[in-house]
Parts: sequence; structure tokens; C-alpha cells
Amino acid sequence: MTDLEFKKLKDDLWHSADILRSGAHIAANKYGQPILGLIFLRYADILYKQHKKEIDKEYEAKKGGRAERSYKDICIEKCGFYLPEKAYFDFINDAPDTAEKATLVKKAMEAIEEENPRLQGVLPKEVYGQLVPEEEPELLSRVVRIFKDIPETIDVDLFGEIYEFFLGEFAIQEGKDGGTFYTPATVVRYMVEVIKPEAGEKMFLDPACGSGGMFVQAARYMHRHNQNTDRMQFRCYGVEKEPDTVKLAKMNLLLNNVRGEITEANSFYSNPYDAVGKFDYVMANPPFNVDEVLYERVKDDDRFKAYGMTKGTKGKGKDAKETVSNANYLWISYFATALNEKGKAALVMANSASDAGSNDLEIRKNMIKAGIIKQMVTLPSNMFTSVTLPATLWFFDKQKPKEQKDKILFIDARNVFTQIDRAHRKFSDEQIKNLGIITRLYDGDTKAFDDLLAEYREKAVGDNKEYYESQINWLLERFPLHKYRDVIGLCKVAEIGEVLDENGNVKEVVEDSIADQDWSLNAGRYVGVVIEDDGMTEDEFKDHMQKLNKEFQDLSNEAKNLEDAIAKNLLELFGE
Repeated sequence: MTDLEFKKLKDDLWHSADILRSGAHIAANKYGQPILGLIFLRYADILYKQHKKEIDKEYEAKKGGRAERSYKDICIEKCGFYLPEKAYFDFINDAPDTAEKATLVKKAMEAIEEENPRLQGVLPKEVYGQLVPEEEPELLSRVVRIFKDIPETIDVDLFGEIYEFFLGEFAIQEGKDGGTFYTPATVVRYMVEVIKPEAGEKMFLDPACGSGGMFVQAARYMHRHNQNTDRMQFRCYGVEKEPDTVKLAKMNLLLNNVRGEITEANSFYSNPYDAVGKFDYVMANPPFNVDEVLYERVKDDDRFKAYGMTKGTKGKGKDAKETVSNANYLWISYFATALNEKGKAALVMANSASDAGSNDLEIRKNMIKAGIIKQMVTLPSNMFTSVTLPATLWFFDKQKPKEQKDKILFIDARNVFTQIDRAHRKFSDEQIKNLGIITRLYDGDTKAFDDLLAEYREKAVGDNKEYYESQINWLLERFPLHKYRDVIGLCKVAEIGEVLDENGNVKEVVEDSIADQDWSLNAGRYVGVVIEDDGMTEDEFKDHMQKLNKEFQDLSNEAKNLEDAIAKNLLELFGE
């Protein structure tokens, strides 16, 4: 299937959501559940059909012998699950277009869960009765037929991309609420591009996993960079407190052939995987600025106190309990302490955390001095459905090279984005690669830079020539020697900058260092701003400013006259 054909397929499938919106008796923010459930049913049906000959052959070969195995066991080995007949998609699609179709879908999902314990309680069984309204009982059948059109020869890996596509679209439709379960895929892909998860028996934690997108993108990266890698080699551990979102995440892992566990819990109060010092990778987009976390329940937790403890705040009222007024640094500390001695982490955090004061400043200072923070990246605004302001990406590396130990790479990516619509932005594939190559160059990997240039040059033909030549120019204008250098307005390597005497006391602070900037991790403080040359002489600039000032004075006078006129009219209407 070509990229163009796959795009058309996704667009056609998305039409099913429009059908439900127009006719189903279901809340606007709930029609994602039945659609995602049907995606899973169609995926299970096609995967089973693609393996059926192989399953039948092995069953018949071992039937009646000492090595005889049940048909169900062979299915689970080949497909990862057993599909009962009542869950065949054709069985559902071919049934009459009546309200009974909702019952058939429900029974199909119940049968799948009964035969496959790891799917127990995952599928959205109860919602389909709302998709057969009395005035349009054939509504569900129309949607089922759309998914029947997915070709049975499709690569099953594409189902994972279809599922992620729908998650993203639903998140945009739901606005702020959608941000609670979905981190835009291009942001996650950039995070993965920086930490470069390696294949093998690795352990991966996301303590605020939403619908599991961090796990999926990490698995795709490893598979893409090592075609022989089995995605099942690394194991994912997710924590999510919203029950419906837990179901989304479990289906997401299944559709993307990713092995893992998703636990329903509150990460502040629950540590289901005994996380301290255990994980190779931690990635997350936790909720920002959470308040009212009970201080008594977190103050002695090793996940949160290793670098210092966020201060508690006494609540109002006689029986009020002490709380953490802002839990950002609980999250940040959690990610750092969950890493093993070689671990890496990437997390999304509110910009305000980069400059937070009081106890949070001390925590940040201790982390910087410990040398675990490798990179800070300020994102463009409007990248998320839940917040419009820019967020910051934090990157930890417990095994930073010696030459990087007392340094941090800062990247200001606020001007690197592709506009989707008025309210949403994303990174293009090339923008992800261009930002990622900055980290590679910082690590001394000039080959990766040369390989990326070669890739762009190979693609710079025909209609694509101008676009890819612009990507080549973007790279070479900033890194002409194919080596890392600081670029004003884009990237800067800053030193910690504290010089100690023989007693460990600070005797000097290096100018423009992190210590000199009050231990801020705000990229804008270091990277600087490019001042564009406007082409004016000094006299021309002076004349231009005088004209602007004259226009401002005229507008101010006009506003004053309007204000007087309004006041006069109100006085005439109502008197004193």
C-alpha cells in the first residue's frame, strides 16, 4: 500500500466518525470508544485470516499425535489471541441492518474477552446500543461496512498507525480533554529521536501513560533502526489513573504488537513496579501544575525525595491537610530516580518549571550538579490540545560522557513547526530529523549528519527538489563544518559554571553560566535571539520610528475623542 493509498484509507475510515456524530445518540466526546473498538475487531479478524492456513496446517499435522495441541493454543501462539466464530467480522457485517447488530458486536467482544483473559474488561462492549437509534437502526451497519472495506491483505502493522491516527483526531476534536490521553505523535517521535532507545531486553516506564503513545513510538523507532528487532524484546510498564484511558492504552499496545502492562493507579500514591533505579527508559507527558497532592503521603517516598523535596502547603480550615501546591517537581524527581545507572528519560513539562523557585530551585540545582540533565528543549506553542503555551522537554542521561558532565545542551525550537490549522501545529518528518541531528552533532556523531544530508540530496529530485534543497541549506547554514556549534536563536551548550576551592566552597561563578543564570533551565536565557537586519540606515530607522509615533498619537487622539463622545451620549440619555 502506497503512502497516498494509506492516507486515502485513513480519510475514508475517519468518515465513520462523521456518520456517528450526525446520527448516534451519544455524547460528542464519547464516539471515539465504539470506533476504536471496531478497529480492534477488524484488526483481530484480518490478523486471524492471514494466519489461518498456517494455524490449520499445524493443527492437522499434530492432530491425534503425542504432540497434539488445541486449535486455541495454536491461534494464541500465531496471532497472540484466539478469535471465536461469533467475533468474525463477516459474521457481524452480514447480519441484517437492524438494532440486533449492536447485540452481535457486544457478544463478539464478550466472547473475545472470555477466550483471552488478558483482554478482560478492555473492549468497549456496552456503548454500541446507542449506535442504533430508533429513527436510523441501520446506522451501526453503515459504520461496520466502512471498516469491512479495509483490505484483508493490509500489513497488520498499519493497524497500529490507523489506531494512532484516530486517537490523534479524537484528541483534536475533544480539545483540552483530549490532551489527557494523547500526546501529539510528532512530539513523541522527536523525544524518541533524542533518547534513541536501543533494541534488546529493555524496561520502559511511563507513569502517566495515557493511551500508550510513548511505548508505541519507541517500539517503532527500534524496529525502524534494526529491521531484525522483535518489538516484543522490550517490555513496557505504564500507569494511568483513568479507567477508560487504560482500555485505550491496552488496545494500543495490542494493535502495535508491543508487550507490556498497564496498571490503573495514581502515580503519586502508588508505585506498582517498584520503580526506583530500575528502568532503562522513562518517557511521559504528565499533567502540569497538579495541586492538592497530600504531602504526608509523598514526603518520605524515595521516588520524590532523592534530590530534595517539594515543600508542603498548609490548607485552610480546621481539618485541612498539608498539600503540595504544585507537583511538577514530584514528576521530575520521579523520572530521574526511576532510571538505572545507564538510563535515559524524556518528559514534557510546563515552561514554568524551568525557572521555579523555593524548594523546587534546590531540587533543580541538585539535579544539575549531579550531571544527569543532558538537554532542554523549548517547544513551539500550540503543539498540544491541552495547552496553547510552549512546553519544555527535559532529557536525562545517567551515563553522560565525561566531557558533557558539567554542561547542558539548550535548544529553542519555538520557531520550528508546521502549521496544521489555526489552532494546531506539529513537527514535519524533516523538522524532527533536523532537530534530532543537533543532539547527534553534540555527541560527536558527524556520520549521522552526513547521512542525513545524503538522504536529502537523494530525495531532492523532481517536484521535491526545492523542498529538500531548503532542508540541506537549513543544516549547512547552521553547521557548515558538519560539527556542532552554538547557533544564536537555536542552540547553545552552557556550563554549570561553579568553580570550587579546595574546601568545596564556591570561589567563582563563570559569566553566563547556568549558575550565573540562577540555575534556570529556560533555553531562551542561553540561546539568545536572532536580530534580523531590516536593511535601514540609521536616519531611515529614525524617520520610520517618528512616523510610527505620529500614527500612534493620532490614534490616541481619535480614541480620546470617541471616549468623550460616548460619555456625552450616555449623559444625555441618563442624566447625572
